[in-house]
Amino acid sequence: MKLVVNGRAHEVDAPADMPLLWVLRDLVGLTGTKFGCGMALCGACTVHVGGQPVRACVTPVAAVAGQPVTTIEGLSPDGTHPVQRAWQEVDVVQCGYCQSGQIMAAAALLKQNPAPSDADIDTALAGNLCRCGTYQRIRAAVHRAAELQKGAAG
Repeated sequence: MKLVVNGRAHEVDAPADMPLLWVLRDLVGLTGTKFGCGMALCGACTVHVGGQPVRACVTPVAAVAGQPVTTIEGLSPDGTHPVQRAWQEVDVVQCGYCQSGQIMAAAALLKQNPAPSDADIDTALAGNLCRCGTYQRIRAAVHRAAELQKGAAG
């Protein structure tokens, strides 16, 4: 099966029903996307498929054929994406396990809504759980990323 991940073509030998998460981690070698719950409840495995956030743990690889897949590694190879920069500036990370999913969900939100309210952020990231409870810093970082994104466009 052919996949385009982070702009690169990959030929993978995987059953059609294999979760995208395991294809990315085990066959493509991109381990930034994390396994959290395996039931699409925690958001740790969030990636973009065709620009939309999806849970890779429950998405069969056959469902993404022909669509571009972006993982945390492909968001920005050098960490300069506004969301990644904001995460560092605000010092969001505590344990860090959920953060790739949080960042991917935030990036998708900002692509759709470049100036989200607190309610918009809470709604868009509601399915991404943080056991360390860094939700206030996550919200602050999304607002900061919106500022950085606006500055980069202007």
